[in-house]
Amino acid sequence: MRLFVAINFSESFKAHLIKLQSRLKENASAGNFSLPENLHLTIVFLGECSAQQAAFAKSALDGLCFEPFDITVDHVGRFRQKGGDIWWAGVQDAPALSKVRDELAANLTAKGFLIEKRKFAPHITLGRRVMTGVAPYSITPFCETVKAVELMKSERIFGKLTYTGIFTKKHNF
Repeated sequence: MRLFVAINFSESFKAHLIKLQSRLKENASAGNFSLPENLHLTIVFLGECSAQQAAFAKSALDGLCFEPFDITVDHVGRFRQKGGDIWWAGVQDAPALSKVRDELAANLTAKGFLIEKRKFAPHITLGRRVMTGVAPYSITPFCETVKAVELMKSERIFGKLTYTGIFTKKHNF
């Protein structure tokens, strides 16, 4: 199974993301846009995992210790790619988020996972292969309080990309 660890959002936070996505769609000649139910912030991508690796990932996630923290989206940006760019909603620097990511990466590494070494750049993907003349831009910030982190499974069900939570780690009290 294809797994990743993510932060999922409330419907009100997603509504803000959908507005950003709609503006992008209006100004794009092409693109593959994320389904509203799939909008999330990936903390660590694990890729294809066996059932045993999934159990190890659950254990690593369960070992996290964190208090609720806020994340704020304040800009829209892109990763340039041939054939269309990946557009995303950018998250402000959040030390608590980085701490959770670093702790999780250490826990997963201890369980035998190979974690990407590149700098963590928290973002929420709005669309892929997007063709538009729009430049990245700042927005009126909006935020969400994170109280849980989830191990997610990615699969195609009847041709539709579906993300399903298989384990949730809630904040410590």
